[in-house]
Amino acid sequence: MTEVRFYHLTRRPLLQALPRLLELTVGRGKRALVRSGDSEKVEPLAEHLWSYDEKGFLPHGTSVDGQAEKQPIWITATEENPNASDYLFLIHGADWSDIAAFERCMLLFDGHDGAAVQAARGQWKVFREGGHSLSYWQQDDDGRWIDKASQT
Repeated sequence: MTEVRFYHLTRRPLLQALPRLLELTVGRGKRALVRSGDSEKVEPLAEHLWSYDEKGFLPHGTSVDGQAEKQPIWITATEENPNASDYLFLIHGADWSDIAAFERCMLLFDGHDGAAVQAARGQWKVFREGGHSLSYWQQDDDGRWIDKASQT
């Protein structure tokens, strides 16, 4: 089954937290698929990944760029996996009908948005009923991730 990690954003916003998680993913030699629940946020996120760090960038692409098979990170608002990703990142309220094709699924949600928290709780139940291994990660005061709860 897929390992599902819920990342509760409380200290650092998505645009700070996601690049670090993607760096770790690419550093492990894994491919990432980032699915946004808002198609209007795909290209701004792609632009952000080119410039979020003055020392480097994360290689990635979107449907505007093409050549998905060459991209270690693919950003989309649709349910597709054209770069054969190992890891799935769900952001902006996105979901996925069947995560079994992925080794790991990371769901990032804004802890200051009550609707996002409720939606994440609903997704936890769905993934638990699907027999997936679950963990809940919360940021400490320094923005580091702490595993607060796990279910296998």
